[in-house]
Amino acid sequence: MKYIGAHVSAEGGVQNAPVNADAIGAKAFALFTKNQRQWFSNPLTKTSISAFRENCEKLDYKPFQILPHDSYLINLGHPEKEPLEKSRASFLDEMKRCELLGLDRLNFHPGSHLNLIGIEECLSRIAESINIVLAKTSGVIAVIENTAGQGTNLGHTFEQIKLIIDGVEDKSRVGVCIDTCHAYTSGYDVKTAKGFTNTFEKFDTIIGIKYLKGMHLNDSKKDFGTRVDRHENIGTGFLGEDTFSFVVNDSRFDDMPLILETPEESLWEAEIKKLYSMIQPPAPLKAG
Repeated sequence: MKYIGAHVSAEGGVQNAPVNADAIGAKAFALFTKNQRQWFSNPLTKTSISAFRENCEKLDYKPFQILPHDSYLINLGHPEKEPLEKSRASFLDEMKRCELLGLDRLNFHPGSHLNLIGIEECLSRIAESINIVLAKTSGVIAVIENTAGQGTNLGHTFEQIKLIIDGVEDKSRVGVCIDTCHAYTSGYDVKTAKGFTNTFEKFDTIIGIKYLKGMHLNDSKKDFGTRVDRHENIGTGFLGEDTFSFVVNDSRFDDMPLILETPEESLWEAEIKKLYSMIQPPAPLKAG
């Protein structure tokens, strides 16, 4: 089954996120468990935690349908000691918040080398950061999001993501989220049927489809291979609608959160309906 939703607001408290998701017909959702522009926030209150869990149960959102996102400030591959330690502490805080909320995965951008260290050293540092945080938490999968490769951001090739996973000690607690916009602008042709097929064959060969724990469904304001991270609403960017039809009709993407991060929030309800309408009924069995 497909679980399609959007990255909804948690303004006023995390307990409002499932309510906001339900209001737009989402069967999955993403949220920030704290202000994404701050390193640290006040701890979650017992009241907020209980209300979040109750709302998820009441509205039928299981952990596998929810893909929280960490702070944009975190760089787990930072080349300098103090910012690296700050990033690791903030990431640990994010993971512990997920634990308290009963969530089983946390999506994050892997990190940037800032032209101060080599790519492989940075990737190794990201894996080390993940290991440190996993050792201090339980039950939450660290989900690496592929990037567009803008600036010095890493994680824009499947090979880079594989190197991070290779360095993670507990493979059961690491996963991947594929963003369609990032994939396209980083050089993976997910626009055509052939390109989409080839892209996920490569993903399975290099990383392994078992590691896929969610997707971000975004069209792109920028063209193929530009390595620019600019999302567009479904069907209005360089990808068009076919890519999303490929996703919703592929059983490999069942039973995971498929999340819109498109820029016009007022369109999310309509986009969710459109994506569900793209699902084709199974072909009838032939007699004899």
